[in-house]
Amino acid sequence: MSEAHIESAPRASGSASGGVGVGGPNGTPEAELSTTKAETPTPAGAPRGKAAARPGDRIFKSLATTSAVFISILIAAIGIFLIWRAVPALSRNQVNFLTSREWVTQNINAMAFGVLDLFQVTVLVSLFALVLAMPVALGIAIFLTEYSPNWLKRPLAYVIDLLAAVPSIVYGLWGLLVFAPAIRPLAMWLNEKLGWFPLFATGSGSITGGGTIFTAGIVLAVMILPVITAVTREVFVQTPTPQIEAALALGATRWEVVRTTIIPFGKSGYISGSMLGLGRALGETMALYLILRTTSQPFGWSLFDGGATIASKIALGYAEFNNNIQAGAYIAAGLVLFVLTFVVNAAARAVIAGKKG
Repeated sequence: MSEAHIESAPRASGSASGGVGVGGPNGTPEAELSTTKAETPTPAGAPRGKAAARPGDRIFKSLATTSAVFISILIAAIGIFLIWRAVPALSRNQVNFLTSREWVTQNINAMAFGVLDLFQVTVLVSLFALVLAMPVALGIAIFLTEYSPNWLKRPLAYVIDLLAAVPSIVYGLWGLLVFAPAIRPLAMWLNEKLGWFPLFATGSGSITGGGTIFTAGIVLAVMILPVITAVTREVFVQTPTPQIEAALALGATRWEVVRTTIIPFGKSGYISGSMLGLGRALGETMALYLILRTTSQPFGWSLFDGGATIASKIALGYAEFNNNIQAGAYIAAGLVLFVLTFVVNAAARAVIAGKKG
C-alpha cells in the first residue's frame, strides 16, 4: 500500500496572487484593520490634545465661580461695614474695649464699654452646650445607622430633625417656664455637693429662678443636637460596605465594627457637625435672651452665674439703636462675635485637615 505524500502550502503574509488581501475577514488587509478608527475632528480654535468644553460645562463653571466670588465679597462687605460703624464709638470709649467689664453707653460723651464679660459668658455657655450635645449626638447617630430596626429608623430620624425646626423663642419659653423648675433640684444638689469646684460654685445668678448658664446651656444643647446628629448620621451612612464586611469576616462584633471602622471613617464629619453646632450656639439670641438673667456682678466662670452673651446683649440694647454712636458700641461687640465665629471655623478646618492627613 502506497502512502500519499501531502504537502502543506505556506500561508502568504502579503497580498495574494489575485491582488486580494489576506489577514482579515473576507480578505480585508491587516493594514486597513488597524486604521479603521475614525478621528474626531477638532473644532477651530480649540487646543490640540484637549477636548472642547461643552456649553453646559462652561455655564456651570461660570455660575460656580461667580457664586464663590459673590459670597466672598459679601462676607468682606459685612466685615467692612461692622468696622466702619464701630470705629466712631470705639474712638469715644474711655476704657479698654477688650478687657473692660463695664457697659455704659447712655451718654455718648462719656462712653465706657467692654466686651470681656460678654465674651466669657458666650464662650462658656456655648462650650457647655457642646460638651453635652456631642456625646448624645454621637450615640443617636450610631444607633440610627447600626442598631435601630428599620421600622424605627426613619420615624426617629424625622423626630430628631424636627427639633431644628422649633423656633428659638419657643425653646426660650420652654426653658424658662418648664425646664428650669424641673431641673432646679439637680442644680441645687450640684451646688451643694460640688460647690468646691469653680464650675459649680455659687454664682451671680439665681439657682431657684433658673436664669443661669447651667439652664441656658442645657437648653442650647437641645437646640444644637439635631444639627450635629444629622451631619454625623449622613457621614456614618457613607462608610464603605466592604470595610464593614471585612471587619465582620475577621470576627469583629457589632461594637468593634463601629469602633474600628465607622467612627474612624466619619470622624471628620462628626467634628464638622460639632463645629457647625458650635457656630449656632455662639450666635443664638432669643432663647438666651429669655433665660439668662443680667447682673452687674463680674463673671466668675461658674455655671450658676447670670449675665448676657454677645448676641443677647445686642438684643437687650435695641432701644439705643436710634443713635449711631450708641449703636456703634453694640456693633463693635458684634464684630467680636463675627471674628470669633471665623476663628472657630478656621480651627475646625485645621482639625479636619489634620485628621485627613
